[in-house]
Amino acid sequence: MSEQHNHAYYHAHGIAHEHSHVHENQKAVVNRLARAIGHLTKVKRMVEEGQDCSEVLIQLAAVRSAINNTGKVILQDHLRHCMVDAIAAGDHSAVDDLCDAVEKFIK
Repeated sequence: MSEQHNHAYYHAHGIAHEHSHVHENQKAVVNRLARAIGHLTKVKRMVEEGQDCSEVLIQLAAVRSAINNTGKVILQDHLRHCMVDAIAAGDHSAVDDLCDAVEKFIK
């Protein structure tokens, strides 16, 4: 939740920040996601049109790679900003939260 009048924002791990949850790569992440969504829509159309299964699999691999690379950017931002802030504030449970998120992302 955020307090608009005093500009304190709280992340899921409960650490207050004096800024919103916007990182230096947010625009790049949004753009990458938009491209991946567009690409996945094209893959769906390929399936609906009965295109070659090998081509569909190749295109699905490209979408998966794009999503994985987007996850890497998000993880790097999280480490550089959120985790640094959390550790500085003494919130070591944020490390456990990050480990859980990485475990789910890598599955």
